[in-house]
Amino acid sequence: MTSVMGLLEEREAAARVRVEGLQAEADRILAELGLAETVLERRVIALAELAEAVAAPAEQAESTVPGPREDAVAKDRVPVAGSIVPRWHRTMTVEALSADYRRIVELVESGPGEVEGISAKEIAAALELELVPAKIEGVRSRARRLAERGWLTVLPSGRFKPRQSTKTVPGPAGTPGGRDGG
Repeated sequence: MTSVMGLLEEREAAARVRVEGLQAEADRILAELGLAETVLERRVIALAELAEAVAAPAEQAESTVPGPREDAVAKDRVPVAGSIVPRWHRTMTVEALSADYRRIVELVESGPGEVEGISAKEIAAALELELVPAKIEGVRSRARRLAERGWLTVLPSGRFKPRQSTKTVPGPAGTPGGRDGG
């Protein structure tokens, strides 16, 4: 007849094996989830880019260098929630962004993180969002999109800092305008 201690040790060993198996399965599922989220994000971006390309007038799609006419068009447009993040160029202001993206840019610009940057969690806290992984990842996704479009700079550590001239709209004094300086 086996002892009570031996029975408990067997049950503990069985429970340990089960926990290790479930942990391995959870790790595998989390890895798959990360890949699926990446694919989803890429599909959302592709769809948004396609919608932007289809909605843009032909002449605007052909121009590669932003001119004064495009700046006037950008000022006339009012961003809406869920709108596409336009690529930054020196004549654009944060007013071209939707409210959510504008708040992130303004927060990063006004933050203390000039050198070390600011994390997505710190941005979420400053935006007074609930500090849960889903909200933090949403902020990280928006900040990365802003960095991809040139509005922010993302550091190798994953932290965000302002681009050098986001607030500066006009060019240097005395610089001739137009193509090739003329």
